Amino acid sequence: MYGLREGKPIIRQTMRSLWNSNFIKWFYFGMHIKRWLLLVMIGVTLMGLGFGYALRELYFSYTFPEWVGDATLQFLPRLVRAALFMLVASGIILFGVWKLNTSLLAAFVHPSGDDSIVDAIYRFRYQARGPKIVAVGGGTGLPVLLRGLKEHSSNLTAIVTVGDDGGSSGILRRELGVLPPGDVRNCIAALAEAEPLMTRLFQYRFNEGSGLEGHSFGNLFIVAMSGITGNFEEAVRETSRVLAVRGQILPSSLSHVTVHARTEDEEMIDGEHNITERGSRISEISLQPANVQANPEAIRAILEADIVVCGPGSLMTSVLPNLLVDGIRQAMAISQATKIYVCNVATQHGETDDFAVSDHFQTLVQHIGPGLFDYVLANDNVAGPLPEAWMSQPVVPDSPTADGARVVTADVISEGNRYHHDSTKLAAAVMRLYAMKRSEPPPEPRTADLAAAASAR
Repeated sequence: MYGLREGKPIIRQTMRSLWNSNFIKWFYFGMHIKRWLLLVMIGVTLMGLGFGYALRELYFSYTFPEWVGDATLQFLPRLVRAALFMLVASGIILFGVWKLNTSLLAAFVHPSGDDSIVDAIYRFRYQARGPKIVAVGGGTGLPVLLRGLKEHSSNLTAIVTVGDDGGSSGILRRELGVLPPGDVRNCIAALAEAEPLMTRLFQYRFNEGSGLEGHSFGNLFIVAMSGITGNFEEAVRETSRVLAVRGQILPSSLSHVTVHARTEDEEMIDGEHNITERGSRISEISLQPANVQANPEAIRAILEADIVVCGPGSLMTSVLPNLLVDGIRQAMAISQATKIYVCNVATQHGETDDFAVSDHFQTLVQHIGPGLFDYVLANDNVAGPLPEAWMSQPVVPDSPTADGARVVTADVISEGNRYHHDSTKLAAAVMRLYAMKRSEPPPEPRTADLAAAASAR
C-alpha cells in the first residue's frame, strides 16, 4: 500500500508532463489528427502482422539456440506474452510520439509564452467551424470589433466605407485616384496573424519628410500594391495574404463617393473630413453620387452571412455611408442573418451630442428605413461622467425596443478607456445574441423581401 501511495504522485507528474507537452491536445475533437493517427496505426499493425508471418515461417524452418526461447519468454503462455509485448509496444509508441511532439514544438513555441503549434492548430480548426460574420463600418470602431470576433470565427468579412477624404487617405485619393486605404489598413492590422512587429510597421506613420509626413506605411503599401496588381480590391487581397489576415476585407463600393451632410441650420457640408471637423449638429447624411453601385462581393457576403454587425463607429461618417449604398441596404433587408446594430458607448461632438441609444437607432431608421436589425446592442456600464476635454457623454440605454429591434444591454466598455468598446466583451456579447436568435423560430419571409432579393442579386 505504501508503494502504491508513492506511485500516485509519479503518475500525476507523468500525466501533467504529457499535458504540458501538448501531447494530449493532439486528440482534441476537430483537430483532424486522430483519423490519420488511426490510419498510421492500421499500417503499423499490418506491417507487424506481416513481420509475424515471416517470423513464424523462420521459426519452423530454422533451429534457434536455446537462449532465444528464454529471451522471447517462450516459457510463458502465448496470451501472456502477447499482452506483455503489446504493453511494452504501447509504452514505446506513446513515449516516442510524446518526444516527437516536444521536439517539433520546440521550434514553434515563442519565448513570450504564445500558443504552441498544437494550440494554433486547434484554434484554427475551432474558428474554421465558426459562423460567417460580416462586420460593416469604418474608422476606429470596426477594428475593435474585428479583434474580438476573430477569436470566435475565421469566416470574417469586413465591409468598409470608402468615403474617407481626410489625412493620408484623402491625399492619396486626390493625387493618385485610388480608393481611400486608411480604414482598410486598420482592418488589415486588426485581422493580421503576422508577427506583431510587421503589424506595427504597417501602422507606422511618418512624422517628417517632404511628401511623406502624415502618411502611414500601410497606406503607401496598399497603394503600391494597387499599382502592381492593377486594381484596389486585388491589392487588398494580396496585402491580406502577405500579412496572413484571418478573413477578408471589402470596400462597400468600388466607386469614389463623397459624403454630404445637412446641418440643423440648413448648411451643407461636403466631405467626411469636413463633417467631423465642423462639429455642427447634423440632421441628414447623403452620398454623391446617390446611385453608387455596391461591391458585388460585399452583397454576396451579406446574403451568405450568419451574423451581420453594423458599428460601432461614427454614426454619420462610418456606419451610415455603408448603409446608404443601395445594394448594401437591400442585401441587409433580405438577409436571414442575425443582424445587430452596435451603438456607441459615448456621444460624438457635432454628430450625436446628447444622443441616447434610441436617438442613434432612430437616426438610422430615418435614413435607411425600419426593419433592418434584429437587435440593438448597447452598453449598460455608464457609471461616472467622461472627462470634459472629450466633449462627450455616455450613451444611455433608454428603451427596451427601437422600431422593431430588441435593445439588449451588456457591459462592453473598455476598462482602460471608457470612450471605447472592449474587443473581447463586445465579441462575446455579439455571439450571445447570435445564440439567442438561433433559439427563436424564424420569421416568415415577406413579399417585399423577396422582391428586394431579386433586385440585389
